[in-house]
Amino acid sequence: MRTFKDGTTAFKEEARVQNKKMNLRWGEIANKLGTFVENIVAPSIPRIIQEEYGLEIETFGMRIKRRLKDGRMKEYDTIATTGSYTFLNFTRSTLESSDVKDFIEEIMAFRNFFPEYKDKKIIGMLASSSINENVLAYAEKCGLLVLAIGDSLMEIKNTKGFKPKEW
Repeated sequence: MRTFKDGTTAFKEEARVQNKKMNLRWGEIANKLGTFVENIVAPSIPRIIQEEYGLEIETFGMRIKRRLKDGRMKEYDTIATTGSYTFLNFTRSTLESSDVKDFIEEIMAFRNFFPEYKDKKIIGMLASSSINENVLAYAEKCGLLVLAIGDSLMEIKNTKGFKPKEW
């Protein structure tokens, strides 16, 4: 009887270890997928800004991090600046309504982390490989540009004539 119990305990421990390893792998895959989508989105942003606004990019960066003296840190997927605008991009492999709300909080915090852009208007851009119509409608209601894969790799999905909010 003891041998069976010892075998069951060993089996349970092995299953727990394997489950932990699998969860770590799934996390790695999810991170790589997110980075992959960011790498698809970013090159299209200067083109979209030029086509939609007629503006040339002055500065452009991906995965920009800033830590404040109090220890708080933020990372922005893409930041592009022009003469009077800062375009902030938030990319998700799958975009959910909660991401819209989270991104608005990121926009509101941006000037605390990047005071050098305090005089620029902010345009928020959400991007994903594809967009659910309900999420698009919610993001548009909140004043955000929405990008997804289209004919020109990434393209704006908002309603024709939509004007994004300027923060």
